[in-house]
Amino acid sequence: MSTFLAFLGVSAVVIVTPGPDTAVTIRNTLLGGRAAGLSTALGVAVGQTIWAVATSAGIVALLVASEPLFTAVKYAGAAFLVFLGLQALREAIRPSAWPAAERPGRGQARRLGRRAAFAQGVVSDLGNPKMAVFFASLLPQFVPAEGATFGALLLLGIVFAVMTLLWLALYAAAIAKAGDVLHRPTIRRSIEAVAGTVLVGLGIRIAADQR
Repeated sequence: MSTFLAFLGVSAVVIVTPGPDTAVTIRNTLLGGRAAGLSTALGVAVGQTIWAVATSAGIVALLVASEPLFTAVKYAGAAFLVFLGLQALREAIRPSAWPAAERPGRGQARRLGRRAAFAQGVVSDLGNPKMAVFFASLLPQFVPAEGATFGALLLLGIVFAVMTLLWLALYAAAIAKAGDVLHRPTIRRSIEAVAGTVLVGLGIRIAADQR
């Protein structure tokens, strides 16, 4: 039990530390409201579950050991974050026009549906090679050597994914609740500028990271 509690503690620290998944969730909530934010959070959790399955099956170890594959995932994930960041910066500089009779929140919600938000959450997480390294190094530390089975590793990975889902869902709910304020043109453009800069910066950092 003490080992599991230690795992929960380490996981909580990692999860609450802002990163690419957090940035994507925040921006998608601004674009599509609470539904898009929750869908993004669910997509991130699904991505982490996939990493957990791959780690338990030994696939992640092969990925980390293969320089070409690891590099390909790294650059693909970095390019995706930079792409989202540039979209945000474009909105900050030249915001899309909304029909006069509609609130900004509604106009934006139609531009980013739940499926697109979910897909972005999955791709954001799977495109982050640090998750592969993290899962491969973290999970085995909290499973006894004699009990390092597929099921034991997978269970820890799923627990981590569920914790992430709950945390990002809280983010989405808080941002959606403040939607009327955050969707004011000046504030929204400022947030887009910050989010875009952060996403581009994260993408560049991932691409330049030497593991």
